[in-house]
Amino acid sequence: MSEIPQSTAELLTQVTEAVRLAGQCLAGRFSTAARTDGAEGILAALAANDDAVLDVLKAPLLAARPGSGWVEDELEGGPLPAGEWWVVDPAEGNINHIHGLDEWAVTATLVRDNTPVLTVVHLPLTGDTYTALAGHGALLNGTPLRPSAKTVLAAGLVGTGQARPGETGDTHRRIGESVTAMLDAALVVRVSVPATLQLIHVAAGRTDAFWQYSDVRSGLLAGALLVREAGGTVSDTHGRPWSLAAGDFLATAPALHAAAVGVLSAVR
Repeated sequence: MSEIPQSTAELLTQVTEAVRLAGQCLAGRFSTAARTDGAEGILAALAANDDAVLDVLKAPLLAARPGSGWVEDELEGGPLPAGEWWVVDPAEGNINHIHGLDEWAVTATLVRDNTPVLTVVHLPLTGDTYTALAGHGALLNGTPLRPSAKTVLAAGLVGTGQARPGETGDTHRRIGESVTAMLDAALVVRVSVPATLQLIHVAAGRTDAFWQYSDVRSGLLAGALLVREAGGTVSDTHGRPWSLAAGDFLATAPALHAAAVGVLSAVR
């Protein structure tokens, strides 16, 4: 790979520092105490986390890339206007955070003309930071990531999950049918949230595939760049090139992609 331009390296350093500071904010709000009861209280807790972290994260990112845009709704999907945009999830796995679970992170991805070019994913509880630059690889705490070398899907540990509450009945059907199909094809199927934390496992070779019936940008862009730059394969569930216009998503170890597409392409 070519040497990283100094300006790009400096930008990555700025983004990493901003995301880590935001992670400290989110970690300070974490508790394993008894959960709030009722949907209203849960939604309020989710919003409070987002607001607190954005107060720390938004200004430094916009300052790091003057003229860039900001995607306000982390649950939005579909293509973005031309130019540079920050797609951020201030509490990726927010539902886990407010329930005292440890699977949550802060993510920030710079998207240029609908292509992710830089991402940082920070896990405050472990201190781990995943970074990727388009054309320059993916790293965990500075060490290169590599996907699984498995060649047989029957030996695979694979995963999926819902992207947001309130998905359509058709999406729920597709999730169920795909899980059933993969239970027959793979060794073990995990169903959990959030997407980014499943995708870092694919990038690091801990798991072998992840798919989702969704176009939510914030849950897919960071992981898509990490998997690609680690050497994994990213497409839609029918094997076509993935973009923000796609309605579903698949990331796999390279040698398992065709087999995973063979299983999932039967789900309509």
